[in-house]
Amino acid sequence: MRKRQGEKLKGRGAISRRAVVAGAAVTAFGAPIPMLGRYAASLAPAARAEEVALQAVGKTGLTLLSDRPLNLETPPHLLDDRVTPAGRLFVRNNGLPPEAARLDPATWRLDIDGEVDTPLSLTIPELQDRFETVDLQLPLECAGNGRKFFEPSASGNQWTFGGIGCPRWTGVRLRDVLEAARPKKTCVYTGHYGADMHLSGNPDKAPISRGVPIAKAMEPHTLIAFAMNGEPMPLLNGHPLRLIVPGWPGSCSQKWLTRITLRDRMHDGPKMMGKAYRMPKRPALPGGAIGDEEMEVISTLPLKSLVTFPETGAAVAAGAAFEVRGHAWAGEDNVAGVDISTDFGATWRAAELAPQANPFAWRHWRAEVEAPTPGYYEVWARARDTDGGAQPPVPPGWNPKGYLNNMQHRIAVMAS
Repeated sequence: MRKRQGEKLKGRGAISRRAVVAGAAVTAFGAPIPMLGRYAASLAPAARAEEVALQAVGKTGLTLLSDRPLNLETPPHLLDDRVTPAGRLFVRNNGLPPEAARLDPATWRLDIDGEVDTPLSLTIPELQDRFETVDLQLPLECAGNGRKFFEPSASGNQWTFGGIGCPRWTGVRLRDVLEAARPKKTCVYTGHYGADMHLSGNPDKAPISRGVPIAKAMEPHTLIAFAMNGEPMPLLNGHPLRLIVPGWPGSCSQKWLTRITLRDRMHDGPKMMGKAYRMPKRPALPGGAIGDEEMEVISTLPLKSLVTFPETGAAVAAGAAFEVRGHAWAGEDNVAGVDISTDFGATWRAAELAPQANPFAWRHWRAEVEAPTPGYYEVWARARDTDGGAQPPVPPGWNPKGYLNNMQHRIAVMAS
């Protein structure tokens, strides 16, 4: 359930619309406030609370989905950049972010333990000195992106299309670090831990601890990242250290990374079991009961595309061509093309597709289309992959947690 506007968060390191502004919104409002003396110092005026709170955490124009934990999604038109700016990258939390005072890159340590012959404890400078630094543009996407459109509805934050971004990450290969720890032959899975706190405030409980098969951990594009777009990443996106596991649910890319343990079995940390980040093993009846034993862990994310220009609701000139553009990505597969329709899917035409920056990165597309007469039109986008698959027009594969919706994105325009 969405929290009431201004509800205060509890626990160490909490971030809320009230606490984050701490009265600053009163001076930022730009208009006199009668009876200001009666206004609680911890409150932000309702007219500006969300806007000022987002500015305070370095995000611009994002939509607040929940504030306990804090979750923000990006409207599609704000994802038009080829490389997602830090201020426009979505935020997905399961717990409370750590206190900023605890996030010193100079003293931060990452421990590698478990099924290894040589346990490691490394600072960020040691990671940078011992291992090759790589710079890759890689997507980060919430597995629940698109949850809002399932029917019947699925529990959780009602993400639409904005739980995605594709910044440029700088870090070291997870493979190189794990090899230095000398994994034992018994190692089959990783387990990841971060410095965030459980919503209860209990320091003995982790809000999330996911893992991946060792083969994915050893894939050369899986990174331990310490920078985004050439700068320290925002606190809410994992500063000073996080994993980036491209093509898999963003929950695998642990933020505020402090420990990776190698396991001789599938990891069983919080959000790994039950129905968390799992899909039915076979097609399920929408709304039907599904036992935990009928679920399997999500691995690769599905083929998707997004229209980022123009913004839905834009006015265009009838009879004149106008540009549409966006991005397409395909989990661990490859995008083969993007098709555009302006007649509700009756006909399709191929868009121009730009080269990929590197494996896993999204691909940019553009097309010139026309609204021949005045009236209401929709622009639909449909990505295709190299295996012959294409995005469906409606949400596929109902599941109780609302994961992996890759329905086609569409925008509206008015021609006059």
